[in-house]
Amino acid sequence: MNLLAPIASFFASETTDPRAVARYFADDAVVLDEGHAHRGRAAIAAWHVAVVARYAFSTEPLSAETAGARTTVTAKVSGSFPGSPAHLRFAFTVAGHLITRLEIGS
Repeated sequence: MNLLAPIASFFASETTDPRAVARYFADDAVVLDEGHAHRGRAAIAAWHVAVVARYAFSTEPLSAETAGARTTVTAKVSGSFPGSPAHLRFAFTVAGHLITRLEIGS
C-alpha cells in the first residue's frame, strides 16, 4: 500500500514514539476521536500519548483510498479496549507535507 509520507510516518511512529506523531501535523491541525476535538500540535501530542497509555494498541493498515486531499485508511486496531480487534477508519486530510485533519471512527 502506497501512503503519503506524513500518513505513513504517523502509522510507523504512533506506538513507538507517541509524542512524535504531532510533528506530522500542521500547527492548526485537528484530530477528531471518540467525540472529542484536539486542536494544534500540543493538544494532538497530549491526546496521542494518553490514547497509547490507555489502550496499549497496535495498528495494521489494511487498505487506503484517496480522493483529492483526503485519504481514508482502514486499519485493524488491537488493544485493551472492548471489541478488540476492531476495524477503524482513519480519514486524513493532507496539505503539502502535513496532516491538517484526522477523523477516526468505525
